[in-house]
Amino acid sequence: MRQRPTDAGSGDVVARGRRTVGGIAAAVLVLAGYGVADAADVVPGVLTTDPPPAAAEPFPDVSLPGGDLVAPTVEGADAGAPAPTPAGLEALATEFADDYRRTGSFGLVVADAITGETLLDHDGATPRLPASSLKVLTAAAALDALGADRVLTTSAVQPAEGRVVLVGAGDVLLGAGESDPHEVVGRAGLADLAARTAAALAEQGTTSVQVDVDDSLFTGAVHHPDWQGIDLTFVMPVQALAVEAGRIGNAFVDDPALEAGAAFADALGEHGIEVVGNVGRRTVDPEAEVLGEVESATIGEIVRHTLKVSDNSVAEVLARLVAVERGATPDFAGATSAVRQQIAELGVDVSGVQIADGSGLSESNRVPAAVLVDVLRTAGGPDGASLHGLLPGMPVSGLDGTLADRLTGDAAGRVRAKTGTLIRAISLTGTVVTADGRPLLLSVLASDLEVGTALQARLAVDSLVRSLAACGCR
Repeated sequence: MRQRPTDAGSGDVVARGRRTVGGIAAAVLVLAGYGVADAADVVPGVLTTDPPPAAAEPFPDVSLPGGDLVAPTVEGADAGAPAPTPAGLEALATEFADDYRRTGSFGLVVADAITGETLLDHDGATPRLPASSLKVLTAAAALDALGADRVLTTSAVQPAEGRVVLVGAGDVLLGAGESDPHEVVGRAGLADLAARTAAALAEQGTTSVQVDVDDSLFTGAVHHPDWQGIDLTFVMPVQALAVEAGRIGNAFVDDPALEAGAAFADALGEHGIEVVGNVGRRTVDPEAEVLGEVESATIGEIVRHTLKVSDNSVAEVLARLVAVERGATPDFAGATSAVRQQIAELGVDVSGVQIADGSGLSESNRVPAAVLVDVLRTAGGPDGASLHGLLPGMPVSGLDGTLADRLTGDAAGRVRAKTGTLIRAISLTGTVVTADGRPLLLSVLASDLEVGTALQARLAVDSLVRSLAACGCR
């Protein structure tokens, strides 16, 4: 028996009935119900003898002290603002080095976002565990290889009479309900795909089908061997097809592609098509007849979502899509190699980069802080047009994403950065606008942390970045 997804998603349907009251019913209301309604005083002035209430007085004007309300503003970047001096930044680096909350070692690179000049480099060439700052590389590679305007098309095809196959193209943010043009998650809805498929089947006179899925776009293991224990609660099995990144409630399903197939089969049933048998797997010919299609959000929007919420599952999928685009094997080895090569082709020296996965969950990843700043420098420069969505797509301090409740107060709105947290590593990679208005590029990688000290190391990193945002550092 097919499993029915337990999450209704956005496809809830509200049935609306209609009642018609004839002349006889109206007469009964007037003759028999009048006394009850009048006694309850439910319609004053209509079904009672009481006069209707007086018209409401207009609401009085209210004057607030202190003049007009004005929303607080954050000064933007100023190309003419003075830049920090290396000596001023060294003082901050020394404070960070002496911060008792940070154990282990660290790499710290700060560069001028206007000139590109490196202003501070503390052990920035040493490869370190980047945690989710690795997603900066995956996102940059995806934007460059795929293009920000690319969409992913999920289709239903008919390889043979009486059989429909749901073909995944890498959209793992499908919705179970109708397509939502205003959201990234659920931009493509399986309910819409089922409606189009059912209409095409009806034209053929087909009323009963077997449903399968084709998720053969990706190959290899669905979990990296480095992911163990609690890691598996932060990422779905990596497949080319899923509803809402394979998550139901607070857990990931064991087989996202089959779960998506079951949701599609249920939607077909709601459109009058009988689905027989269990949902299975089948690889279809690329020339099979297409019955219906739905399109994802753009790659640019998907990258923004990935960076904002640090979506491990989507990051892994983006890495595999880079491999597909480059003609590499779309497994962990092929995807990470493709990401590394794509970054190298941007002109970034990747000689110290070792990538094991696309999300940063693996503790085998190693990236120098200087490389991350080089990618940011490229994204903000004239030769990085394909990456121009990278910096604006990062979480904003005190506002959204994984920085919504960090670097608040005076630092709110001044930091756009990718966060990173593992048991033995804390990172932050992005941009900071100083109190003078000078935009800076930053990557700080605190690694080799003593187990149990990650939270206090994060507080130390936030103190460093808060000081950088608040100072002129000259």
